[in-house]
Amino acid sequence: METRRVVVTGMGAICPVGNSVPEAWTNIKNGCSGVGWITKFDTSGLSVKYAGEVKQFDPVGRYGAKEARRVDIATLFAWSAAEEALKDSNLTITSTNTYDVGCIIGTCVGGIESLVDSIRTFDVDGQKSVSPFSVPRILIDGSSAKISMEYQLRGPNYSVTSACATGNNAIGDAADLIRLGRAKVMLAGGTEAALVPSVLAGFANMRALSAYDGDDPRKACRPFELNRSGFVAGEGAACLVLEEYEHARSRGAHIYAELVGYGHTSDAYHITAPREDAEGATRAIRMALREAEMQPTQIDYINAHGTGTPLNDKAETLAIKHALGDHAYQVAISSSKSMTGHLLGAAGALEAIVALKAMEENLAPPTINLDTPDPVCDLDYVPHTARPRSINAVMSNSFGFGGHNTALVFKRIANS
Repeated sequence: METRRVVVTGMGAICPVGNSVPEAWTNIKNGCSGVGWITKFDTSGLSVKYAGEVKQFDPVGRYGAKEARRVDIATLFAWSAAEEALKDSNLTITSTNTYDVGCIIGTCVGGIESLVDSIRTFDVDGQKSVSPFSVPRILIDGSSAKISMEYQLRGPNYSVTSACATGNNAIGDAADLIRLGRAKVMLAGGTEAALVPSVLAGFANMRALSAYDGDDPRKACRPFELNRSGFVAGEGAACLVLEEYEHARSRGAHIYAELVGYGHTSDAYHITAPREDAEGATRAIRMALREAEMQPTQIDYINAHGTGTPLNDKAETLAIKHALGDHAYQVAISSSKSMTGHLLGAAGALEAIVALKAMEENLAPPTINLDTPDPVCDLDYVPHTARPRSINAVMSNSFGFGGHNTALVFKRIANS
């Protein structure tokens, strides 16, 4: 079978540190946190008071009141990221290529805000008051379906969900469809809008959230730090335009990088905790390197999953050591979650974009709040300040509840 190369030709994002890729990247490389006190609802009944909220996003002004009512905020986030990515790719969808372009937008919990609202409405006012749009709004594939209709993407169209590894799986699966010849272009990524009281309460009660109780919420997420206590929840969306290499060249598209490796495994171990020996994560990283036909020494930068939970950061550190050997101590690694919070199903896609921007600018972004490194997390996590370095190949790791382990490898190409 012919091997088709897959490249990235467009990127879009909306997240706690910016409503576009340029804005988000500028803040991330400068170590600016988007974590703050929750403003979306009254937190008096919650132990957690901070999160990574999207700011200054006006869906009614942007898409109109009618559209804003018909879809969940998670879909509106996805729409925003998709719009930017497609514009960035300079791709025009026509009747000629409409079946060549597809869409995979993943999410952990879909339209959870709409689900909560519809349940509340039913309990108070009964069936007659529940919106007929309530079901489409809560569907996991709602974002992917809406985007495919909005831009007439008639190729493969579906959603994936694998907890916090969702974004990586969406990107990796989309690349596989291009390699198989089932599409020439795929819009792929993730979206999440799970900042609702009941979800945060559940995370808090399972002791997954940061227990930081200081007066500056920007310090709450502390990946790889000795005193880390959990993740900070975030929201937003991110999308990549993936394209078959020759197709991209034929239309003169700007190519950011080539996606050369995709690894994914399952721990089959525990619903929330990673394996202590990090075997599954190690194998996912090795699988991505093997598919990329690259040696560990060729990886210059890793955007870590780096949630700030005690078990995850320890296991990821071990996996990187096992997979990269001695080179683990030479590669620059950072967790952008220290600034964005954890975007759950959108995290992998956003962090792939961060890794690609790091390669584009030859700059490893920082891990903020890393004041006292945990001795068991003894790799180079680029504390506090971004660092210039030559970057020709990057890896982005994402791991999720349920034992999902994923890794993506991108490399610079000569004519990019």
